[in-house]
Amino acid sequence: MKVLAAYLLAVLGGNTAPSAADLKNILGTVGAEADDDRIEFLLTEVKGKDITELIASGREKLASVPSGGGGGAVAVSAGAGGGTAAAPAAAEAKKEEKVEEKEESDDDMGFSLFD
Repeated sequence: MKVLAAYLLAVLGGNTAPSAADLKNILGTVGAEADDDRIEFLLTEVKGKDITELIASGREKLASVPSGGGGGAVAVSAGAGGGTAAAPAAAEAKKEEKVEEKEESDDDMGFSLFD
């Protein structure tokens, strides 16, 4: 994955045909080890191909892959079997969360990213 990221960074930087040395240089700047076999494999696979077409092709393939949805069914079935006892417990947990208020500290000097 890091080799692919280095390749994409090189292309984004304007190098339409990055070499193995270019990718090793990019990986070296962040302290990542460069695996020569993976670099050569990637370069042979993308040689002569347009990166935008490769990305579009990958998106089409990913669209057919099922994703998510499994966790919600489990929660619904567990809640349905529990009857009404689960609802008060959840409401009580939410009530306890609201009681705990965020303490303000002087560490951020009055500035916060999320307020």
